[in-house]
Amino acid sequence: MKKLILPNGFMASGIAAGIKPKKKKDMALIVSETPAVSAAVFTTNQVKAAPVKWDIQVVEQKAGARAIVMNSGNANACTGLRGSGDTATMAMRTAEKIHAKPEQIFVCSTGTIGKPMPMEKVSPGIETLIAKLSPDGGKNAAEAMMTTDLVPKSLTVEIEIDGKPVRVTGLAKGSGMIEPNMATMLAFILTDANVEKHALQCALRAATDTTFNRISVDGDQSTNDSVIALANGMADNEVLTYQSEDWSLFFQTLEKLMLELAMMIVRDGEGATKMVTIKVIGGASNGEADEAARAVANSMLNKTAWAGKRPNWGRIMDAIGYSHAQVQEDRVDITYDDVPLVRGGMAYAEASVEDAVKVLSKDEFTIHINLNLGCGEAVVYTCDCTEQYVRINVE
Repeated sequence: MKKLILPNGFMASGIAAGIKPKKKKDMALIVSETPAVSAAVFTTNQVKAAPVKWDIQVVEQKAGARAIVMNSGNANACTGLRGSGDTATMAMRTAEKIHAKPEQIFVCSTGTIGKPMPMEKVSPGIETLIAKLSPDGGKNAAEAMMTTDLVPKSLTVEIEIDGKPVRVTGLAKGSGMIEPNMATMLAFILTDANVEKHALQCALRAATDTTFNRISVDGDQSTNDSVIALANGMADNEVLTYQSEDWSLFFQTLEKLMLELAMMIVRDGEGATKMVTIKVIGGASNGEADEAARAVANSMLNKTAWAGKRPNWGRIMDAIGYSHAQVQEDRVDITYDDVPLVRGGMAYAEASVEDAVKVLSKDEFTIHINLNLGCGEAVVYTCDCTEQYVRINVE
């Protein structure tokens, strides 16, 4: 992993506090020198972890956010009043050390559900995180975010806004419990751009819908999913709003960076060997095309077929058939990359199974589905499911 360059005014650190075994990094801290405009999108799961409930309040306050403190190895979910108290303690101890208010501190946790937080490790961990803060600490923070991830996920993009150099950095974790229904993992977006709060919130929501909400590994949605953005304005550009000349550039940069992170998550899916793009066109509406794409992407029968390099298009027909999309069987076309297998809902007369197997042997491929009912379109990014997925989750 290359050196991660953070935006101006941000520092980070990542350490092994002992929450996870084998001295793996399991706590991270990101701090902005000045109060930052914040935005966030959270899980829609009805069961929300204590940190999510805390962060929903943090993003609504107007004083500006100063930090994100997070841990891996323990989700602090379904832990009752004790879990809420532990979250508040993490915020208070961080705030005290950086001369901020607790309500300016985002708290994020990821890991096993239902276990009390080991505060005897977390509290001294915060002390160590503070001591190790550095403008070069992004790499360690990204590593500390990992749970079943095989690789850390981070990226920095540099652009020019209002004639000023601006950086946008993203850090993410995610490998399992990934379902395209907000937000699918933890992700932190940092920028030194000066952005109006409402505009940042709307941009983050819109970019999430086209990136993190378009990926699926196993169809499971977590209790802790959060995407948090901080903009500290230290690039000293004019405040970005919808009317700004450079707004389109900023949004496109944000969306592209988040899509790159989303693709990293799919490629690192638990036990995954292939990244699969599901593209549906010809839906009666965009929503119905989306229903069909998600049904195919989340079908374990399809995911195992892809793992076994089996071009069993019947499983795809089955999935779109039980989806909530309007489907007329005799209109459906299915193509693997550029290899047609189904035309008019039936096996294509000139289909080449050998060519389809070659497609499925690649690390990445696209399945094109045309419902031929309208102009609706949708795309979902997913992966195959192997025996290794079972082993990882048994452990």
